[in-house]
Amino acid sequence: MKLLHKAVYVTKLLYYVTISFFLSCIYHSLLLFQAYNIHVNGVVHCRVRYSQLLGLHEQLKKEYGNNVVPAFPPKKLFTLTPAEVEQRREQLEKYMQAVRQDPILGASETFNSFLRKAQQETQQIATEEVHLDVYLSNGQKVKVNILTSDQTEDVLEAVTSKLGLPDDLVGYFSLFLIREGKDEGCTFVRKLQEFELPFVSVTSLSNPEYQIVLRKSYWDSAYDNDVMDNRVGLNLLYAQTVSDTERGWILVNKEQHRQLKSLQEKGSKKEFIRLAQTLKYFGYIKFDPCITDFPEKGCHVIVSAGNNELNFHVKLPNDQIKEGNFKVTRMRCWRVTSSQVPVTNGTANSGTSGKSDIKLELAFEYLMSKDRLQWVTITSPQAIMVSICLQSMVDELMVKKSGGSIKKMLKKRHNGSLRRSDSQQAVKSPPLLDSPDSNREPVVKLSSKLTSATLRGISTSNDISGNNIHGNDAFEGIGDDDL
Repeated sequence: MKLLHKAVYVTKLLYYVTISFFLSCIYHSLLLFQAYNIHVNGVVHCRVRYSQLLGLHEQLKKEYGNNVVPAFPPKKLFTLTPAEVEQRREQLEKYMQAVRQDPILGASETFNSFLRKAQQETQQIATEEVHLDVYLSNGQKVKVNILTSDQTEDVLEAVTSKLGLPDDLVGYFSLFLIREGKDEGCTFVRKLQEFELPFVSVTSLSNPEYQIVLRKSYWDSAYDNDVMDNRVGLNLLYAQTVSDTERGWILVNKEQHRQLKSLQEKGSKKEFIRLAQTLKYFGYIKFDPCITDFPEKGCHVIVSAGNNELNFHVKLPNDQIKEGNFKVTRMRCWRVTSSQVPVTNGTANSGTSGKSDIKLELAFEYLMSKDRLQWVTITSPQAIMVSICLQSMVDELMVKKSGGSIKKMLKKRHNGSLRRSDSQQAVKSPPLLDSPDSNREPVVKLSSKLTSATLRGISTSNDISGNNIHGNDAFEGIGDDDL
């Protein structure tokens, strides 16, 4: 078999996940096979062919009709020229983006099960019963028996069922993929999505530092009351609060630390949580140190997300420390962008080495004062996770604004029973495909999936295009003058 490869990069943040396509070509005799690698947060999620995507398209048309499903790139009778390969790539990008962003198609079981099956086939993991370790915030391990083909919601329910958490509280929690550092640091990689198989996701990483952790998935501390009314819910929230305090994510002084320690020794869990709720950064997620251009370029910053805001702890070039809060209601829009940075001997530079790192940036347009909007950018490998946090804050605010209930917003299984996904059938191992060509170094962009809002007067500086910006329905037209 003669292998020739060529990579074409296309990336989009669809809903809450980076989905990027890399084109690999395999020549076998006189036939040309083209495969597309779909990445999630820089990690290969699955590998699919044109024929598989066409099959997905036909199934969507059958279920939803031609008027709902977008047009699909047509078949070609002859071998594609390089120009036609690029054209098809662009067309497939637009098709997948349109399907994922459609509120009906993107949330459909047909689309999500397609991605789950493709993930299982790509990793060549047969359907069978396995043990999966899911961790609580305090490091306690919960071992569950699942199928390798069980989706995120199946695994979530298996864990909460084993813990004895009532069905009506399951939606208050989610599974997160994290990386535990050697110095007890914790890096949030992403919130596991409905279109992935947790066992396959964590197994494919082949790194014991990666773990699946159960944490609460809401931001408003008022919902803590619902959770604390249940014994299991109280224990989970207590374990998370203790962990966040020990990690230094919740800011405490000596007296507060003494009070918390006393309550902990007494086993007064509710009182411990009540006191912690009054402390700074309660309920926040703290991200790894990164770089920002606010208040000036090149500043080192520690970003935390919580209480409907992003908190910046900035170290200026003169070593002065400043702190500022950016409320999500003052963010008119935001975007996530990605670019390939070539590296040599592990160090990024302007040369070419055949290897490259992905540089992620999150930028948001903030209403600094009544008549002044300003773009603020952070450069961080966790930019997509930050975007996920912003989106979920917006979702909660909009539900609360409309008078709705968080219980209706949070996804819950009908009847509360454990349902195996349609992907539980055994799959055949796909043919091996060559890796994407890492020599190519284009700049690629992602866009955060938000409910669209009309945007007026957006600056066109910094290479900002309308296709990469989405509005924030929780935006309020009142400025903050204290930043």
